[in-house]
Amino acid sequence: MITQRQLFFQHVALPSVSPIGLEIEKADGIYLYDISGKSYMDLVSGVSVSNLGHRHPKIIKSITEQLDKYMHLMVYGKYIQTPQVQLAKMLSDNLPENLNSVYFVNSGSEAVEGALKLAKRFTGRTEIIAFKNAYHGGTHGALSVMGNESLKNPFRPLLPDISFLEFNNFNDLKKITGKAACVIVETIQAEAGIILPLASFLSELRERCNQTGTLLIIDDIQMGFGRTGSLFSFEQFNIVPDIITLAKAMGGGMPVGAFISSKEIMSTLAHNPELGHITTFGGHPVCCAAALANLKVLSKENLIEQASSKGKLFYDLLYAHPKIREIRYKGLMMAVELDNKEQTDKLIRIFIKNGIIVDQFLFRPNAFRIAPPLIITEEEIRKVCGIILESLKELNYSDYNVLL
Repeated sequence: MITQRQLFFQHVALPSVSPIGLEIEKADGIYLYDISGKSYMDLVSGVSVSNLGHRHPKIIKSITEQLDKYMHLMVYGKYIQTPQVQLAKMLSDNLPENLNSVYFVNSGSEAVEGALKLAKRFTGRTEIIAFKNAYHGGTHGALSVMGNESLKNPFRPLLPDISFLEFNNFNDLKKITGKAACVIVETIQAEAGIILPLASFLSELRERCNQTGTLLIIDDIQMGFGRTGSLFSFEQFNIVPDIITLAKAMGGGMPVGAFISSKEIMSTLAHNPELGHITTFGGHPVCCAAALANLKVLSKENLIEQASSKGKLFYDLLYAHPKIREIRYKGLMMAVELDNKEQTDKLIRIFIKNGIIVDQFLFRPNAFRIAPPLIITEEEIRKVCGIILESLKELNYSDYNVLL
């Protein structure tokens, strides 16, 4: 009989020639379980998606209740749907006053697409400024502002009039002029290997945008919803964007995203032309119900405040190991850097054998990501760090044949 694994490789279009290929049967809390019943501690959270862990009971309850009422009704923005309205209100209540108009979409890439269009439409300008080593998604517009040429070149031509600055280069900020519709930036460069901004870099970027009338877009897709120790990562750096993009952890495991701005700016998508941005499934009511439950849990429980101390515990338990070159982190988002990509490749397979899951960064493959669900306990952190340290010892072995 043909197996699920065989069907997977025959019929599922894959973005990589060598996927991990774990066959997961169940997920709960911080654990994944394969078809043999083996458990894995999830230190990736679906790349910052499952901030409350897998199948949080309050999110499941909210999804179930919404399923009993209705699912898709009409293309986005035509009907008044309670989950959308309540979620938009709660997001606005937790954001600065100018971020009060929420456009719901399906993913981070679509949020970026909408934000770029909005900036061009509002300003009437065409230039877009991004940063080298930035990651903003895989669709054509998002790919155009990606700061990595190897992933972009096969798909050119992309959007014109894109300029790239060096992250943390204060002199480069002078290149932002009155021609720029927007600057799009991650507060912390994720796929570059958790590169934090230098003191005052983001505030000076904000000031330069003010001087030139350029809209500042903060991509908070990977760092949002509590991962850095605040609900939104820009709160860590004393700045307020003109537009923010959200997704990943927003839905508590369900697919939903948003770009958010002021009512004044957002209203430009509604005329000349009307339907300036449209989506069929954006703000799906079941996804919005899940996102609303997710946001309520984050707002009421102490998980966000604990992210910083939990991240420090990871750091304290790991940083002194001689095979670790450097650890960069903010809250519960961490890059652990080794000497080279080959070591990291082997270590990730050792980790899987030993029951933990991490992944590599797109633009820093000699580092691996630790981004567990925020619900991870200190006891679980100590346990998983013990496994990491034991796994690092296995890099001494001459036989690295630990592939599944």
